[in-house]
Amino acid sequence: MRWLDYFNAKRKKKVAEIYQALNSEPTDVAALRRMAISEGGLLTDEIRRKVWPKLLNVNTNDPPPISGENLREVSKDYQQVLLDVRRSLRRFPPGMPEEQREGLQEELIDIILLILERNPQLHYYQGYHDIVVTFLLVLGERLATSLVEKLSTHHLRDFMDPTMDNTKHILNYLMPIIDQVNPELHDFMQSAEVGTIFALSWLITWFGHVLSDFRHVVRLYDFFLACHPLMPIYFAAVIVLYREQEVLDCDCDMASVHHLLSQIPQDLPYETLISRAGDLFVQFPPSELAREAAAQPQTEKTAASTFKDFELASAQQRPDTVLRQRFRGLLRPDERTKDVLTKPRTNRFVKLAVMGLTVALGAAALAVVKSALEWAPKFQLQLFP
Repeated sequence: MRWLDYFNAKRKKKVAEIYQALNSEPTDVAALRRMAISEGGLLTDEIRRKVWPKLLNVNTNDPPPISGENLREVSKDYQQVLLDVRRSLRRFPPGMPEEQREGLQEELIDIILLILERNPQLHYYQGYHDIVVTFLLVLGERLATSLVEKLSTHHLRDFMDPTMDNTKHILNYLMPIIDQVNPELHDFMQSAEVGTIFALSWLITWFGHVLSDFRHVVRLYDFFLACHPLMPIYFAAVIVLYREQEVLDCDCDMASVHHLLSQIPQDLPYETLISRAGDLFVQFPPSELAREAAAQPQTEKTAASTFKDFELASAQQRPDTVLRQRFRGLLRPDERTKDVLTKPRTNRFVKLAVMGLTVALGAAALAVVKSALEWAPKFQLQLFP
């Protein structure tokens, strides 16, 4: 009973801190990111409806995007979207009335087609609907449309290119992370020639496609929305590392290891793994992994290799363009190797992030929050002209 009282008091304290950050002038986005990362995340969907728009800098007072066309008649993606949505029954809560579920599926189709119509540079991929349905179930159609559109032009941008080149490159970050932590496991997987395709659905759906418990999905979305866009690949790495013994007990061949890793356990210690992913992000930041990748021949660069790349590219929302310029030598040499973790920008927005975070979260979570804040230059400019 004492433990339950402690748990309830801790939860109540966190709820109060979240609402305090929401009601601050200006909104304390740094504190909201800290709450989304820390144990338990944002706790309830009611809170998520208030905080997720802040994390993505979406103004909830803006009218929802609309289209003047019948998109189901004109969209080249309609048939594929329809097939994927029809197959998404298990993504809806068990016991939901059929009529309600069918209505939500219709809304899901409309959201996807509208975002694609408004952003012709984006290309639909199978698995995109798994992300959109999570936002729809938490936020409703109006808010989900606005947030997913922002997410699609930022965090998910590389997945929505005409080819999978950048998606494959993001997957290529997985093995270097594992190698840094557990060379034996890395070498075993390399010998088995398992590759990284087992983690593709994890990455491109933010684990929405592979986790059956919706509570776990939204907890991860809290974490990912508050962090650097590459955090899902770090989380994929910690899952593999957590299953080290299972992998090493496998036959050392591609079929056996791929089969094991493709079947993601549903009883993972999510809070422990989230904490570990944050630690690994600080120990082995994307900038270090990007330099490793750059040293490998014939490697396509991705949109998400360093914090600075996102900062430089935020205005055009195409960070891959900046990366290609960088690796063609068009940017200054000193910028090619600058690690933003070691030299954070000193402005009032970052100061908001660091205020009081070390005591509450420790150095690892502090750096994760700071990286997320540094990736949000547009928000900084609006708050602090």
